[in-house]
Amino acid sequence: MQNFIDVTILSVLQGVAEFLPISSSGHLVIGQHLLGVNAPGMRLDTFLHLGTLLAIFVYYRKVVFSLLSGMFRRDLSSWKYIAKILISSVPAIVIYVFFKEKIEGLFENAKMTGALLMFTAAVLCITKYLPQGKKDISFKRAFYMGVAQAIALLPGVSRSGMTLTSSRMTHIEPEKAAEFSFLMSAPLIAGAAVLQTVKSFSESQANEISWSLTIYGLIVAAIIGYFSLAVLVKTLKSSKFWLFGVYCFVAGLLTLCFC
Repeated sequence: MQNFIDVTILSVLQGVAEFLPISSSGHLVIGQHLLGVNAPGMRLDTFLHLGTLLAIFVYYRKVVFSLLSGMFRRDLSSWKYIAKILISSVPAIVIYVFFKEKIEGLFENAKMTGALLMFTAAVLCITKYLPQGKKDISFKRAFYMGVAQAIALLPGVSRSGMTLTSSRMTHIEPEKAAEFSFLMSAPLIAGAAVLQTVKSFSESQANEISWSLTIYGLIVAAIIGYFSLAVLVKTLKSSKFWLFGVYCFVAGLLTLCFC
């Protein structure tokens, strides 16, 4: 029963925080420390991320289908869009390769997570003073969003918050920015899932959650993630995106005080 509750909490946190600009990694750390939830096994962690990846593919299914069919038709615009996604992945891959151990070590530090949540809050609040743009995504703007995504490797730094703030700074149209922000995360999520799966074969499975609970977690993360993504896209069209910064500030402050 306790495992069921733990998986439910972590799945909901993953589904909500992966898309809303409040840092899923930060909230998983907070959940483990403030709520006393046990850290997920490697298998559960992998499948929770696959759940949110599934939510992205379902929400943007028309775009994904169009890109895949365009690839087979040798459509130049589809290949360019995919190239932009791959370019945006480069900064995060480079940073992770060179600073993997230092980054992973920060996930043990709840107070650092709280401080980084407050950093996310400051970045999000900046968007209140930035006008909504109307530009398309160029290769240069895609790379800038990739740099923002790399910063979000740190726990407490929101990936969507960083990439969408970057898009606002470079005057990208909000709906296009949201679409690209989440599709550009797909290669990294898929790559991380493959790496964790390979790693799991060489490590003990004694502390892993059962397969039934793992699949349950994936489904919950996917469903919650889908609706969280819909909420974010709607919020981007309004002038209230910066309010997520207020939440991150409060969450970061509570973490610093009680962890």
